[in-house]
Amino acid sequence: MTGTAARLVLATHNRGKLVELRELLRGVVPGLDVDTQVIDAGAAGAPDVRETGVTFAENALLKARAVAAATGLPAVADDSGLAVDVLGGAPGIFSARWAGRHGDDEANLRLLLAQLADIDEPHRAAGFICAAALVLPGADAEPVVVHGELRGTLLREPRGGHGFGYDPVLQPDGYPDSCAELEPARKNAISHRGQAMRALVPHVTRVLAG
Repeated sequence: MTGTAARLVLATHNRGKLVELRELLRGVVPGLDVDTQVIDAGAAGAPDVRETGVTFAENALLKARAVAAATGLPAVADDSGLAVDVLGGAPGIFSARWAGRHGDDEANLRLLLAQLADIDEPHRAAGFICAAALVLPGADAEPVVVHGELRGTLLREPRGGHGFGYDPVLQPDGYPDSCAELEPARKNAISHRGQAMRALVPHVTRVLAG
């Protein structure tokens, strides 16, 4: 369980996501110390949650509901992935395990690029999609789900050393760089996750300020 100071839990064990959420909330909610009162699932003592949903929104809600129930605190969760137009939206919710093993970024990239090897540039459109959810403890609380999307074109070879996942192979529309070539702050300003989390901030603010 959480300490008494915690007011919001991010339903992830990913420290990078926690830093991002804290920065979005910094100075927004009067009296909220984001560095101590906004914590991740690990600090809250909440277990990992299996992503058994069939949409990004379902997976985000599964994680947020489980962590809110386990901690008794408002919980935020997100689920995201890459949707390739010519693949009918795949890898989608299977993005992190497209090559068969969860989190093997290099294998996922190799498989995707091999699948698209014969696809010409006009047909290599794709987008990163994110669903973010806010769930309050208690059966009567209505959850909030928001979405973000970053459209672009898939490159033929990975480029850049920032980011993770499919960042090295997606070139956002209107940018000469891949997502992995963008500085983190610049990427977060346009990213699918950044969009979704910023859309969620007013709802989080209302809950924590209420």
